[in-house]
Amino acid sequence: MSEILAQLFQGFTVALDPINIFAVIVGGIMGIIVGGLPGLGSVAGVALLLPLTFKMNPTTAVIMLAGIYYGNMFGGSISAILLNIPGDSPAVMTAVDGYQLARQGKAGKALYTAFFASFVGGITGAVILTFLGPALAFVGLRFGPAEFTSLILFALMSVGWLLGEKPAKGIMATGIGLLLSTIGVDMIQGLPRFTFGMLNLTAGVPFIPTVIGIFGFAQVLKLLLAGYEIGQATAVTPRLSIRDSLLSIKEWAEVSFTAVRSSLIGFFVGLLPGSGATMASFMAYIAEMRLNKHPERLGKGALAGVAAPESANNAASMGAFAPLLSLGIPGSGTTALLLGGLMMWGLAPGPLLFREAPEFVWGLMASMYVGDIAVLLLCVLLVPFLAYIPRVPKAILAPTTIALCVLGSFSVNNSIFDIWFMVFMGVVGYFMDRLQFPTPPLVLALVLAPRLQTAFRQALMISPGGSLMIFITKPISLAFLLAAIVMVTLPVLIKKRKDSPSA
Repeated sequence: MSEILAQLFQGFTVALDPINIFAVIVGGIMGIIVGGLPGLGSVAGVALLLPLTFKMNPTTAVIMLAGIYYGNMFGGSISAILLNIPGDSPAVMTAVDGYQLARQGKAGKALYTAFFASFVGGITGAVILTFLGPALAFVGLRFGPAEFTSLILFALMSVGWLLGEKPAKGIMATGIGLLLSTIGVDMIQGLPRFTFGMLNLTAGVPFIPTVIGIFGFAQVLKLLLAGYEIGQATAVTPRLSIRDSLLSIKEWAEVSFTAVRSSLIGFFVGLLPGSGATMASFMAYIAEMRLNKHPERLGKGALAGVAAPESANNAASMGAFAPLLSLGIPGSGTTALLLGGLMMWGLAPGPLLFREAPEFVWGLMASMYVGDIAVLLLCVLLVPFLAYIPRVPKAILAPTTIALCVLGSFSVNNSIFDIWFMVFMGVVGYFMDRLQFPTPPLVLALVLAPRLQTAFRQALMISPGGSLMIFITKPISLAFLLAAIVMVTLPVLIKKRKDSPSA
């Protein structure tokens, strides 16, 4: 313990170098901007700025890129809360309660909750990474194809039942997402499926245009078709200030407890190679639905519904560094880019990195503490200005939102097809809302299904004779399967008990 603290102290002498402080602030600002703009995300942000860092000192360069990574987790909540357009896939669950809070005139509270939870997630993840990262990295290696298959099945079944007033509709929405995920080239055999001869679908359903359409453009359609007066403001709220947006002591206590609990979940999920911050945010929201004292408030504008996914996705971004630094295994697309950058700078991530380049490793870890504080301060200063966005008249907000939807969809592949697909999914999202079908299960299925297909088929390949028993004989896999069964059957049993005459 004392040795780790001494090394961390040496890391702070590196992180607090003026050049490195400047790098982490610039990275944090860029991350907030990239996260707040729909369609970009941390992978695109790091990819765009990676060439600019080639001539920098490796430590300074990675500190800047890491700042972009976790700054993106802060910024992704901005458009999700204010416009119901998740800036990146991890912010999908933030939009569920965050946008409802904004419509209720509590945009400031929602933003403060998101930024505070992201800060808690980042600091919690950094602390765990500092003291237990190298050891926990090997835990992630315990998850093979069978374990991943069962984990993803658990996530899909959980969110399908927990979101929406009618569980059957949640399951149906999950099924639609699974069907959409089968479009594109088969990842095992390399053959096209359900593309109908359209080259634009060979890579599968475009994810970012789908998210923008089903959340953002659907809201524009709802706004325009609801018959509102065109000059009416989106929310009748008084002039907002920092004091009006601050949480009460009771709200701080509730949000803090949720943030810490979700941070632990997010960090663990971030350890698993290929899982990422998106799964972490969904898993944290699922846990919150089960553990919160008032689960009926979630989905209708609960601060805990914002805190859970935001703390989890930031903690997951920290957790992804554990397998990267300790084993040289990237846990997400962003850390895969960072791995490429490290190799170009002559650094070889792995067990020997802590011994061969301690200044780099501990400087990076210390910069996470500095970066989280810097990004939090930047975001807090933005809240009074951001909180006015929901009060903008619809005559301005509607066309502005449409422009953001179009630009966000086009920026992914520079494709007109993606714009039209976004419009199509917007129509789908509008009718799902009218028919009271929850949209997050569809998005979650679209995110996780490709990984599910690959993991399931890989598990059968390594199983003797292609037997399904591999999912039962492995303890971790069996535990998640049993949890998924409980998640499906428990609501049915509870409902029958309530409906029985003796109840």
